[in-house]
Amino acid sequence: RTMTVFIYSHWCLMEKQLEPAIAAMVADFIAAGRPKASQLSWQARRDGYLASALLGGEREEVGAIEEWQADHHAIRCYRPADKPDPAYPVLIYFHGGCFASGDFETHDRQMRMLCNRASALIFAVHTRLAPEHTYPAAHDDALAATRAIMAEVEKWHGAPVRLAIAGDSAGGHLALITTLRLKAANAPLPKALLLLYPMLDALCESQSYRDLGDDYLITRDMLASGFHAYLGSLPPSHPEASPLHHPALSGLPPTHIVTAEYDPLRDEGEALYGKLVQAGVDATCQRQHGVIHGYFQLAAISPAARQLIDQIAMMLRRL
Repeated sequence: RTMTVFIYSHWCLMEKQLEPAIAAMVADFIAAGRPKASQLSWQARRDGYLASALLGGEREEVGAIEEWQADHHAIRCYRPADKPDPAYPVLIYFHGGCFASGDFETHDRQMRMLCNRASALIFAVHTRLAPEHTYPAAHDDALAATRAIMAEVEKWHGAPVRLAIAGDSAGGHLALITTLRLKAANAPLPKALLLLYPMLDALCESQSYRDLGDDYLITRDMLASGFHAYLGSLPPSHPEASPLHHPALSGLPPTHIVTAEYDPLRDEGEALYGKLVQAGVDATCQRQHGVIHGYFQLAAISPAARQLIDQIAMMLRRL
């Protein structure tokens, strides 16, 4: 019976036309009984995420890397190898990890690739993690880091008018909330906002959560438990818990949203696109077929991941 179920599940996955390497990972996850992230310790979740960084590909050399701690957040700056350009494009990037895991190393390979391919300054930001630090810790850290970078970006030969803010998953949430907070304060805004399969609705009730929440590695259980650990007593309907329902989306900079076909978060990312268009924001959205949540970090095995990195680099060059 077990073998029959495994073969049937694998056949279903192939029918869904996942990329082959991702299909194999998903089949292994199902065969293992769909282990629940919520049953692991937070340290085990963090260690597992870090171990998966190898799927990001080679660790490319860049011109220089600087790292510093400021209050409760940390920043790592990647500089290109070519001689200083007084008008480098700039990316401020918030990593994913369901608010409870992730760090510079989980996303180091992708930041190096973007730095080299875009000849851009990349500022990776690490905020405090749940459950040790609950709302608004990560939100406040993200805003403080962004303000500090924007205030001094010319020191690194970055062009303030060529600056974008981005993030994946929980980092996409932080990128959006940070930009909304800047807008509310009448502060300078980034030229562009890039959200990779962002976590936008703490209620976790979309159709894609129901359809895709169990089998595709990054599960409903993992995402919801991360939200719960971070939000603490903040109601999930609060606009900074669920920015999909934020009342002040108008006035945001041009925003590009990337969703993944087999991601529980797919529908909320695409719903945000609709709301941004209704609010008059210059918004675009693309759904990548054949991939799961987190595919940006799978360049060693995923053609779509490599394509996405090249696409983001092109967007940065054109800022």
